[in-house]
Amino acid sequence: MAKTRQPQKRVLESFTIKGPDGVIKPGDTVLMMAPDSSKKPYVARVEEIEATGPQASQVKFKSADTIEGKCYVHTFRDYTKLRSVSAEDFFCRFEYKSATGSFVPDRIAVFCKCEMPYNPDNLMIQCEDCSDWFHPSCVEITIKEAKKLEHFYCKSCIAENGKDLQKSNGATVQSEEKVQSKRRRR
Repeated sequence: MAKTRQPQKRVLESFTIKGPDGVIKPGDTVLMMAPDSSKKPYVARVEEIEATGPQASQVKFKSADTIEGKCYVHTFRDYTKLRSVSAEDFFCRFEYKSATGSFVPDRIAVFCKCEMPYNPDNLMIQCEDCSDWFHPSCVEITIKEAKKLEHFYCKSCIAENGKDLQKSNGATVQSEEKVQSKRRRR
């Protein structure tokens, strides 16, 4: 009985995909199509590029056809310092330490009554009394209304101190700084 011949695999230094940043190399991060087309793409790091024939290439165990494009994963600190953020920019709060099997940092601060961590892409407003931060939707106002606020007091501070939530047609420079996003989107 004759053995069927397995295609010989070669490790490639790079692979070209469609798009402006078309050259993918090991170590790059890419957006991969989710197996379920109803789900959003996910970020993956290219470990190795194998060629199994003259036309067939694979990124480790995924097909090169599932790569939507190259993306960039920044540390959280570097991401918050970007002047502008594109659709290809992502951030990661944690670094995985394989030697210990743990993530650094092992915990992060949460804000708002929804107890979510700070996301530099989402607007937050600060209570002038207790200094806590809130998402406009969590305090039942729109982003447009939040940007017009001259003063903001959370419900707890209003109940404790009897202060009114004041809305203004024209926000002061100080209040605009409190609600302004840290970066512009392209």
